[in-house]
Amino acid sequence: MSLADTLNLEVGQVVAEQTFALSRDTLVRYAGASGDFNPIHYRDDVAASVGLPGVLAHGMLTMGVAVQPVVDWLDGRGWVSDYQVRFTRPVVVDPATGAEVTITATVGVIDDAGARIDLTAVYEGQTVLGKAQVRISAH
Repeated sequence: MSLADTLNLEVGQVVAEQTFALSRDTLVRYAGASGDFNPIHYRDDVAASVGLPGVLAHGMLTMGVAVQPVVDWLDGRGWVSDYQVRFTRPVVVDPATGAEVTITATVGVIDDAGARIDLTAVYEGQTVLGKAQVRISAH
């Protein structure tokens, strides 16, 4: 039985949707875990000095958050065999209110190898990742 059959997948089906709250604390923790201490991710003055609208979430943090709903949905029934995105817009993390990013995972293609799940990552009504695609495969 194929992965698509096991998971009862259909093209166009939304398999996961989740909203993530990012705060400045989230950015500090991610910086420590990743080693990316670029001050545009925690200092408003530095972000402003290089023309940014505010402190930005790390691109790789946004990318990691975006794939998490698919990983949770799979719950060990398959695995992520490929994942790619294009960074199209920054996520500005306000010092008081933070930022919310909503991820929607939709089945884009089903084939013999498994399926392609297309991700939509939205912050303040705009997508922040382009061509965000996750390939899932059977074990």
